[in-house]
Amino acid sequence: MNHDLLSKAANQARGLAMDAVHACNSGHLGLPLGCAEIGAVLFSESLRYDAATPRWLNRDRFILSAGHGSMFLYSWLHLAGYDVSLEEVKSFRKLHSITPGHPEFHETPGVEATTGPLGQGVANAVGYALSGKRAAARFNTTEHTIFDHHVIALLGDGCLQEGVAKESIAFAGHNCLDNLVLIYDSNDVTLDAMANVSQGEDAEAYFTSQGWDAVTIDGHDLSAIAEALATAKSNDNVRPKVIIAKTLIGKGIDEVAGTAKAHGEGGAKFIDAARAKLGLPSEHFYVSEDVRALFAEKKVKSAAAVTEWQSTYESWASKNPELASELADGVAMAVPSDLTDKIPAFAADYNDATRSAGANVINAVAKAIPQFLTGSADLFGSTKNYIKDGGDFSAANPTGRNIWFGIREHAMGAICNGIAYDGLFRASGATFLVFADYLRPSIRLAALAKLPVTYIFTHDSVGVGEDGPTHQPVETTTGLRVIPGLDVIRPGDAEETAGAFVAAMNRTDGPTALILTRQAIPLMNELSVTDRRDGVLRGAYIAKQETSALETILIASGSELQHAIAAAAQLGSGVRVVSMPCMERFDRQDAAYQESVLPSSCTKRAAIEAGVGGLWWKYVGLQGKVVSIDRFGISAPGNTVMKELGMTADHLVAVVKG
Repeated sequence: MNHDLLSKAANQARGLAMDAVHACNSGHLGLPLGCAEIGAVLFSESLRYDAATPRWLNRDRFILSAGHGSMFLYSWLHLAGYDVSLEEVKSFRKLHSITPGHPEFHETPGVEATTGPLGQGVANAVGYALSGKRAAARFNTTEHTIFDHHVIALLGDGCLQEGVAKESIAFAGHNCLDNLVLIYDSNDVTLDAMANVSQGEDAEAYFTSQGWDAVTIDGHDLSAIAEALATAKSNDNVRPKVIIAKTLIGKGIDEVAGTAKAHGEGGAKFIDAARAKLGLPSEHFYVSEDVRALFAEKKVKSAAAVTEWQSTYESWASKNPELASELADGVAMAVPSDLTDKIPAFAADYNDATRSAGANVINAVAKAIPQFLTGSADLFGSTKNYIKDGGDFSAANPTGRNIWFGIREHAMGAICNGIAYDGLFRASGATFLVFADYLRPSIRLAALAKLPVTYIFTHDSVGVGEDGPTHQPVETTTGLRVIPGLDVIRPGDAEETAGAFVAAMNRTDGPTALILTRQAIPLMNELSVTDRRDGVLRGAYIAKQETSALETILIASGSELQHAIAAAAQLGSGVRVVSMPCMERFDRQDAAYQESVLPSSCTKRAAIEAGVGGLWWKYVGLQGKVVSIDRFGISAPGNTVMKELGMTADHLVAVVKG
């Protein structure tokens, strides 16, 4: 290790961060300056990566959980030779740059996760580590090692104060994710004040209690950093590791270093003096030739490592064609073109909850897509998404396809995101719909990052019954529908449930939430299986065609579809029933299809759904009616509650006639 050269690289990375933040008068200098030595060691020697192939399958995954310190990542990605030019560094936080305020997946080469909301990156790293453990167990053979990478995340005090991080740390320790290394930037400062104002935790004792190995080092000592990382990566001893790096926030700007003022851009006005003390020239955005040469040499070594791995991979693939095909399908997010045909049709007399139908469907999907994994927040028995014969994921069985998240909904969502970021497996997680808000931040990030995660939310309405209003979601489905990029599918019978799972699997550019019932609902046997399954893929379709001139359109989703069909029978031959299990999918159809389902000439419309009704006005128009539940529920048997709150065919008929 050339200490002088690495120190120079660290200070030049500090200079890039100071110049970029000063140029836009916005950003966070504390972490990029305080962790510069950590970055120098990581990107010069400790991380296995190839800047020319950012998604190399056996790279080490590095996640900046403390995403507000994004200039740390952009500086080092630039120095390491990723396609992050100096001009892009200069364009930090500017319109259409690939250096946004917080790192965004898909936007910047080398960014492994969209981070910024604190704690999410820790949980994403746990998901990455789970994916890595399963990939190694599934694809490595005695003759060939395809996966032996590590997952490394850099986090701060703020990340550790968020519950999602603590949930995920507990999960990682319990499941012995020994390929995971956290670097805790322990600078004793939060945004508002010194950290001791809001925390007094013994970090080493905490991590040790959760089943982790922990070590505390000087975060500015290059040798100590390198030794800690080397030990963590070489010692896969069935425990994840944390390196608690004591650092000086804002190091290099004496006026704010070590204080809460160093967290943001407060020190930017002092950068001229700071740059001089760091030995940087007056030229801004400066990188010396010897630092460039250091990373050029690293790039050559990385390319050689990739070439060697590629040779191993090709030998492995030739001897294990089925495994190679499975891995390639996982990376491509391939779905069988005949997936819907692989899900058996339900018997004509089937009469059960859509969560129970989902139990049948998910096992057919799992058989057709071996990359599909599922988990539940301690509710497998109720959400019914367990993959039979799939095994349980654990340290002893890392190939297991059922993930026991425990009562950790937020961690479940963020870990599923991590699995999806890794791009080898398809992740899904389940809980009761009323608890969806426990993982809402993770759902939002999945939508923002366009991750193909599937959420299975059961117990979807006041039909839950006796558990009462605390467990009866009325606003939750609507609340999910307003998240841009999230498909929310509420199927109206078992065959629509099959279509909903097919839709979720076929969607590779964003997440899908499946909203399933606890109570039984009948099959719509008057429609073919194909009509219902394909109808879900288009978001809405005609479930009952009028037999005379069109007078009225009834629109429904989920368990209320049966009431719309029954109401139509009472209202006469001029009534059409439209099943709309997914507003978002319907909105993506072309205008001609939308008009064929909801012709603009018919303004006499009514929608019915057991929940808050505000979004339905888009489809019924100002002259229409919405039968909904715009209040909290009642503790009573489900059918009684439904009737009391107007979720019946008779009430819908009365509203239409009125």
